[in-house]
Amino acid sequence: MKYVVGVDLGGTQLRAVLIDRDADLLAYQRTDTAAECGPTAVIAQIEQLITMVTAQVDRQDVVGIGVGTPGPLDPFDGIVLEAPNLAGWINVPLKALLQERTGLPVTVGNDANAAGLGEWRFGSGRGCQDFVYVTISTGIGGGVIAQGKLLLGSKGMAGEVGHMTIQMDGPLCGCGNFGCWEVVASGTALARTAQGALERGHQSLIKEIAASSPVEGWHIAAAAERGDTLAQTLMRREGELIGVGLVNLLHLYSPERIALGGGVTKSIAHWEPYMRSVVEERAMLPYRTATINLATLGDNVGVIGAAALVL
Repeated sequence: MKYVVGVDLGGTQLRAVLIDRDADLLAYQRTDTAAECGPTAVIAQIEQLITMVTAQVDRQDVVGIGVGTPGPLDPFDGIVLEAPNLAGWINVPLKALLQERTGLPVTVGNDANAAGLGEWRFGSGRGCQDFVYVTISTGIGGGVIAQGKLLLGSKGMAGEVGHMTIQMDGPLCGCGNFGCWEVVASGTALARTAQGALERGHQSLIKEIAASSPVEGWHIAAAAERGDTLAQTLMRREGELIGVGLVNLLHLYSPERIALGGGVTKSIAHWEPYMRSVVEERAMLPYRTATINLATLGDNVGVIGAAALVL
């Protein structure tokens, strides 16, 4: 039997899996990322996790290692150009370094692209040729499958769906642009909008639920569940903004299916009707046949997707 290792490199956690070609999970390990300690320390952690997940199999049966990493990066040469949440990660030749340390072939890809590939190969995208995965969490990212292939573009950086402009005069995004989908509709954006409303004097259960903690998305969802007017208004707006972005994706890529993942989808019951209403109102008629549903791989989508980079 042949095996593949997947590694999901995050600013907070490192995760590694060993899977077979059917994505059956055979081993799993995780650790907190030594994000402030520089590339050498983190790469040593990755090597240790790889050793742990392959401990019970013959290394000769491991066909390769896939690593999903924050970008921007050059997936062709496996170089991390910059990783904002990882100190010192500028032009790091991750592919070459890991191949030297492990003696195994290594493929490096953008983490959101990898998640999209994994969801397409082993989750809700199975059986279709044109598919878009969107993760809505702290930020917004995604991966695009076009005609059965992961869309990378000339520089390997295609599919930055979170950085479509949704509001021309919108808030400043971390990427330097204004009004990106990410800066208006991510979980971070939802919490920021709620916090701003509270600071302007709006009365809401959100404040009671959050207590002395910074407002988070789940506080808003909990308040909406209890009938709070502000929370329900925010959830409606969230659904509408998500819907606008999805209409853009339908028109750009004409997928058969779109799958939604990430932490914000845990509150989907509060914003899904508004999202679907916007899609029905704004998408051109032929595009409305695409299905939009929740992703099925859950929290493992990133690390299984990383492994799928090798398959």
